This record gives sequence, C-alpha cells and structure tokens, in this order.
Amino acid sequence: MCLILFSFRHAPGYRLVLTGNRDEFLARPTAPLAYHYDDDGILCGKDLRSGGTWLAIAEDGRMGAITNFRDPARVMPAAPSRGQIILDYLRSAESAKDFLSCLNREAAQYNGFNLLLADNDNLFSYSNITTKIEKLEPGIYGLSNHLLDSDWPKVTRGKKLFQECIESRSHIDIEALFKMLTDSFIPDDAELPETGVGLTWERILSPLFIHSSDYGTRSSAVVSITEDGLVRFDERSYTHGREITESGRVGFTLQVDNCRKLAKSSLNSCDV
Repeated sequence: MCLILFSFRHAPGYRLVLTGNRDEFLARPTAPLAYHYDDDGILCGKDLRSGGTWLAIAEDGRMGAITNFRDPARVMPAAPSRGQIILDYLRSAESAKDFLSCLNREAAQYNGFNLLLADNDNLFSYSNITTKIEKLEPGIYGLSNHLLDSDWPKVTRGKKLFQECIESRSHIDIEALFKMLTDSFIPDDAELPETGVGLTWERILSPLFIHSSDYGTRSSAVVSITEDGLVRFDERSYTHGREITESGRVGFTLQVDNCRKLAKSSLNSCDV
C-alpha cells in the first residue's frame, strides 16, 4: 500500500478501523479480495507477479499491512518480495512482537518498508529504515511511503479527513471512508517532500488518490474490527481513473480463543 489511515481503539466500539489505497503500475497483474491461499484462512488481495500481498487478515484476528519506503538510492533490484512478510506472519503462530523481533534480524535484505502488525491484543509498527519496533497506543495514525505519522501533506490531510469521517458519526460510514480515499487534492510545490524522484513525480504522488498515464491508485480498502470481534473487509478496485471495476466485501467473527491458545503454545521461529 502507499497510504494507510487508521484508528486503533479510538472510535467507540471499534478495536480497529483501517483505510488505505494501494498505488501501483497499471500493468502489474493483481487479484482482488479473496481467500487466495489454500487452507490458511488468509483474506487479502494478491500481487500476481510476486505472489505476496499488501493488506491481509486471518480468521484469528491477526492482521498485517505494509507500505514501501520511497528512496530510489536505497533500492536493491534483487531484494526479496516485501509482500511475503505479511503472509509469513499470518501463517506463523507468533505474536506480532515476537515475529517483529525475529524479522528485525533479517530485515536489511529487503528494500525499505513500513509494517503494521496486529494480534488479538496489540498493534505494532516497524520500519527496516529505523529498525524500531513500536507498540502503538490508542489514537489516529497515518502512514505513507515515509515513516509513521510523517508530516507529508497527504498524511496530514488524510488524517484530518479520516478523523472527520469517524468522529462526526455515531457509526462507521463505509461509503464516507471510500469517498475520502478518492480525494485528489494536490498541495503546493513548496509543501512537497523531496524523495529523489523529481518534482513531476512528487506532484503525481502527492494526492490521497493518484492518477497518471501508467501509475495510480489501483484499489482502496476499509477494514473494521469491533470490540466484539466482528470483522468487515471491503475492497474496491479501479480502472484508469475512479471507475470501480470490482467490489468485494467479506465479514466474519474472530476466532479469538483459538488465537490466544496458539500464541501461548507457539515457539519463536528465531529459536528453532
């Protein structure tokens, strides 16, 4: 993903409300929201080139989301796919903290990334740029292609719009959140970050919803998890522009007890 706006234990009645846009080259093959992998109960979209994912949740409530860290000078062409990291976590029986402690030992082999991992009790953020594992407190957060809560204009604006959506209503309005994710405001050049891609691309990449001739927002997602363990995962895929080509929605109740039993009995894979 390239933009994630989320609320952790902040909206009344909800453990998590997460929204995001996945920006990608239009020619890159992608499969929409589904249970793509046999017998593992992982719900996600799928990158058909590398086989990984950018946002996924398992039936036991563990969830992962990832963004790239934008810095062309750091790119390693032969690095492994970052989209496999979330799958590795959800297929393990580890807590988010234990998994990140293990990942940190080998994270330098990947191109830059920011990672959010949730288990039944906690939400953690991690970046292989800072190598810092951070347990998040209740609140509203924004993450793009820099560090968590960076002062990039799209993050600042996105957090403001997101907060207005979830605090101005007595319930989570899915349509309002999807509309927010199509915001195409472009800030002044003086406000844009300098990430090494040139001014033209900084402009293209600056809105919440991106549109260009060969790169743009391919899909948007809204995930909500209530304090009672009810999950709703909505995803919408787009053509070149804002026309919706596919729309998916899946809801289920978390298998919380199974998650806790697995976590207590698991071995940390770093020690095996």
